[in-house]
Amino acid sequence: MAAVAIKDLTYRYPDGEKPALNNINLEIPEGEFVLLVGGSGCGKSTLIRAVAALVPEFYGGTYEGQVYIHGRETGRIDRRSLVQQVGMVFQDPESQLVMTGVEQEVAFGLENLGLASGLMKRRVMEVTSALALSGCLQSFIPELSGGQKQKVVLASVLAMQPGILILDEPTSQLDPVAGEEILTMVRRLNEENGLTVILVEQRLERCFHLADRVLVMEDGRVIQDGSPGAVAGWAVDNHSPFVPPLAGLFAGAGCPEVPLTVKQGRKIIQSYSFRSDLKKPDREVKPTASGAQGVVDIQNLWFTYQNGTEALKKVNLEIYPGDFTVIMGANAAGKTTLIKHIIGLLKPGRGRVTVTGRDTKKLSVEELAPIVGYLSQDPNDYLCLPTVREELSFTLKNMGLPDNGISQTILARLALEQYGKVNPRDLSAGERQRVALASVLVAGPAVLLLDEPTRGLDYRLKAELGNILKELQARGTAIVVVTHDVEFAAEYARDIVLMAEGTVIARGGKYEMLSGSTFYSPQISKLFNNIVDGVVTLEQGREILHQLTRGE
Repeated sequence: MAAVAIKDLTYRYPDGEKPALNNINLEIPEGEFVLLVGGSGCGKSTLIRAVAALVPEFYGGTYEGQVYIHGRETGRIDRRSLVQQVGMVFQDPESQLVMTGVEQEVAFGLENLGLASGLMKRRVMEVTSALALSGCLQSFIPELSGGQKQKVVLASVLAMQPGILILDEPTSQLDPVAGEEILTMVRRLNEENGLTVILVEQRLERCFHLADRVLVMEDGRVIQDGSPGAVAGWAVDNHSPFVPPLAGLFAGAGCPEVPLTVKQGRKIIQSYSFRSDLKKPDREVKPTASGAQGVVDIQNLWFTYQNGTEALKKVNLEIYPGDFTVIMGANAAGKTTLIKHIIGLLKPGRGRVTVTGRDTKKLSVEELAPIVGYLSQDPNDYLCLPTVREELSFTLKNMGLPDNGISQTILARLALEQYGKVNPRDLSAGERQRVALASVLVAGPAVLLLDEPTRGLDYRLKAELGNILKELQARGTAIVVVTHDVEFAAEYARDIVLMAEGTVIARGGKYEMLSGSTFYSPQISKLFNNIVDGVVTLEQGREILHQLTRGE
């Protein structure tokens, strides 16, 4: 019997112009690991909501067809029984957190099931230990980083021990090491415990090779269904972006084999004749900053939260006009705390932060806002008006700026034109992320701070975002991005700042920082490691692979 069976499922959200799901027929056998991919707004999240019986019960709308869990239609399973069979981790951890403390949050679902105290404690200890949360059990959830909150939500779901686990971008706010650990653990539970897994993920380099089966969605339909290798072949033939970067790289070079992992790719490369005269790829050269005035200057910055957590220690950093700096590091390293000092949301405990020469301690957030644009991790913080277009107009009005067509231009660049009259809270998480970003970009700030801006974005939209940021950089805007998305950093950053435990432990050009890193490096760097130094971007990878395959 299938763990999940979907028959003739069509669903339309309230006020939706077209179905979010269109005649879906699908079976997922017990113990299968399914990866669900597709563009932003294609219906991925809606499909897994249907499996978890969240539509139409919690979202309204019109619904046709049936969804079965272990042979029983979801509409006939009481909610208490259903949550013991199907566990779901949402895209936005904030929407799933109900308690103030970590231990209480993880135990909350178990208490609702009426489990014995001893059993509850054992399950809480097991999952928090597996997710490296043991040291946070007594912490207050509002004080956690975005990545830590994501792990708390996952722990609370795993503690329920469901037979079907649904994950909607569960690693979007996790650093590379933690992200890989989580997905590897989920795969182990799948293999050893027979857990059925349905995973929605945009960072395919992390998970494509882990899946038994890949489904590709478009416009509410499943347009491709097969093994990772088969779907990768289809994607390459159809110029689809929904394959890991390596697969696209080798396919573009005309290689007969399309690897899904770095190990497979290196094996193929080592089959070519090694040549010591390979021409090294060109690098972007950073202009000298002689005579330039730093737009952001951070000197000896220390900051301690009210609970005693020392979040920043002796941080020194200077940002110049036209810089594109990416800040990376483990969860809770102090990255978000640092950029909150630049916008003035936090004030230094010791040290000094200046923006365009003015001390942020003496400036309000309102005074800094025209100079510094800030996009937080949670796009819902920015959405307060009835339509997408009004969100952008609101920003311009507050800044005293004319529109002059800029709203339309920004909406078009971020593929949001068709949503101008739509309530932003009715959009998918990726679409809401783009609306929030548009509301910041429309003001044209001198400094742009973005905290996990690629969360929820597919490869096409990430590329569009990267191109927009490069254009702003070329005009002199200082770009500062906090992200765990190493592939995005490799393609678009100029400098990398690496943080750990509240301090800046290294800063340098992306080529030296990413190509020499064990964990914070893109697939392309790992592919050519110890073969050709300094390969970071896809374009550089294509150049080297072209030389190897053509013997040039």
